Amino acid sequence: MSISQGFIRKPVATAFLAIGITLIGLVAFVRLPVSALPSVDTPTIQVTAQLPGADPQTMGSSVATPLERQFGQIAGLTAMTSSSGFGNTAITLQFALNRTTDAAAQDVQAAINAAAGQLPKTMPSPPIFRKVNPADVPVLLIALTSDTEPLTKVDDYADSILAQKLSQVPGVSLVTIGGMQKPSIRVQVNPAKLAAAGIDLEQLRSTLGNITVNQPKGVLYGNEQAYTLATNDQVLSAKGYEDLIIAYRNGAPARLRDIGHAEVAAEDVTLHGWYNDKPSRDPRHSAAAGRQRDQHGGRHQEAAAAAGRGPALGCQGHDSIGPDADDPRQC
Repeated sequence: MSISQGFIRKPVATAFLAIGITLIGLVAFVRLPVSALPSVDTPTIQVTAQLPGADPQTMGSSVATPLERQFGQIAGLTAMTSSSGFGNTAITLQFALNRTTDAAAQDVQAAINAAAGQLPKTMPSPPIFRKVNPADVPVLLIALTSDTEPLTKVDDYADSILAQKLSQVPGVSLVTIGGMQKPSIRVQVNPAKLAAAGIDLEQLRSTLGNITVNQPKGVLYGNEQAYTLATNDQVLSAKGYEDLIIAYRNGAPARLRDIGHAEVAAEDVTLHGWYNDKPSRDPRHSAAAGRQRDQHGGRHQEAAAAAGRGPALGCQGHDSIGPDADDPRQC
């Protein structure tokens, strides 16, 4: 007796069985999770390094190359890509599936430490790394604008308050800020006046870096009491920089205001962001692998509301995927 004989003898039951299987398949099909790429946890780590003022060629030769040499010795590394821009370098490392991300992160940290001696001493901070998912796309974009505060302060609140609150939401894997306007003090000098004073750019740079420091001053010991000297040598305003003495020429001090001026501006003036023709900062975050887009929508708004402790900021958010991608909602 073959398997088909039972179905041939009972055609009605066979028809109902086929209809039932079809209905179950349709119900299961509409409930399948939608993902642009399969949910495969590929061990991927991105390393970023910054060297303000360096051109892409300098970043590639002095920063990216030493790091790549050390990363190339890590076991299980399957792919390595790097890109260098003005003042920054990003290196993406992909590892074999049989390696865990935590173990790969330890090897990456060891490689960064090994390459530290070959990196420029003028780097403001050592290279940093974070775990990334190649399938990640921003699921929520938020635009911050202000009619009363400068963009540098808006950027400070977005980076120090809003981004941290959003990072604490369960399911958020990465928060990035687009069009960053980090506050800084930019120094502009007149080349003719600089040459007349006998000062070169390297001397100016080293002098500014050595003057504005905050180091311990020591302790004054007395017979009965001891006094700790607490003074801050850091210069925090543009006017303070203009009063700095760069060098002495003919017994007279040559101050920064004699050869140029200082101003409060963004660290990188080539980065900008706009929302509805208004300058803005754009924090964006991606969901962790396997998370649904609407699962944490309410928590996103709660985090944005909890972060609203700064000046009056206009905050508009919208989903970057889905049929309602162009419908903004107040957050």
